[in-house]
Amino acid sequence: MEIGYVILYVEDLAVSVGFYRDVVGLAYKFTDAGYAEFDAGGLRFGLYERRRAEWLTGRAVTPGAGGEVVVTVEDVDACVARLRSAGVEVLSGPADRPWGHRTVHVADPDGFVVEFAEEIPRTRQRR
Repeated sequence: MEIGYVILYVEDLAVSVGFYRDVVGLAYKFTDAGYAEFDAGGLRFGLYERRRAEWLTGRAVTPGAGGEVVVTVEDVDACVARLRSAGVEVLSGPADRPWGHRTVHVADPDGFVVEFAEEIPRTRQRR
């Protein structure tokens, strides 16, 4: 078994495509019938218009940040500079985490948390 897709239900598909393509830097593949897809390094990452999601789920889909998308980067500090120059509000960080990541957190247009993480040496061992 493997995870084939991660799909977020979004309010404004064009705005979210712009965020994940231009701010996050994912490789945009296509948009079709309210769905957009990106190549996320071996995983398909998709966006689907929330208004259409009820057709799939049989009920209304409520927005909100119930999780986060983690994007690994080589240099978090350079990433923060790029994000700020693009006008993106930083929620937290950059900060070194004891589990071996230097992270910064932002929110996408729908409030989903997006973490950019750079691998650093661990300061806390797993138990």
